[in-house]
Amino acid sequence: MKLLEGKNVIITGASRGIGMGIAEVFAEHGANVAFTYSSSEAPALQLEKKLIGKGVKAKTYKSNAASFSESETLVAKVLEDFGGIDVLINNAGITKDNLLMRMAEEDFDKVMEINLKSVFNMTKAVQRTFLKQRKGSIINMSSIVGVKGNAGQANYAASKAGMIGFTKSVALELGSRNIRCNAIAPGFIETEMTAKLDEKVVAEWRAAIPLKRGGLPEDIANACLFFASDLSAYITGQVLNVDGGMLT
Repeated sequence: MKLLEGKNVIITGASRGIGMGIAEVFAEHGANVAFTYSSSEAPALQLEKKLIGKGVKAKTYKSNAASFSESETLVAKVLEDFGGIDVLINNAGITKDNLLMRMAEEDFDKVMEINLKSVFNMTKAVQRTFLKQRKGSIINMSSIVGVKGNAGQANYAASKAGMIGFTKSVALELGSRNIRCNAIAPGFIETEMTAKLDEKVVAEWRAAIPLKRGGLPEDIANACLFFASDLSAYITGQVLNVDGGMLT
């Protein structure tokens, strides 16, 4: 059963990692996928080709979600190319970790701009379309760090916690128009980025997780699939921890 047959989806920051995993799972469930990248053009074009091979429409766009004007331009292009938008997944994000006493102001500002302001930009850009059609699903990629905090990540934690507050507010504002807004808070997800970490550190993290393993991009993608589909038609304003039980 394809849960998103014929739906048009925008995913920001999908040329690698979790975003790529979401794009692939959504295409397998019949969704047409528009996705963005900031600098990794080659992987983005490879993903576009792979998604088209699954029998859906797919197109990649170079766009900076932290820019309000670029976000508006992106949405206009997607509407022109795809004919509509049903789901928005705000996935673009970065980290610039450091202890607060050593954190540069520009590193705080950059993380807030890309991780949090981008969510405002993209949500506002698709809002008009969703309001006109009186339906839509917005999924914001937060983090368990935004729920519990983490030493050395004050900027990242603040951006992800802000995303949760934004999610709940938008859910209250737009619910009467059948527009849903939910957030997902991933735990330790194994991607090409975590593969570069010291294996001893990774082993310690796995040992501290009740399920004794890191998550996979598909684990997050499946949660997104639930929120994007009609299976969650009566769910909005919620934060789903996908963390193997880390915050249990």
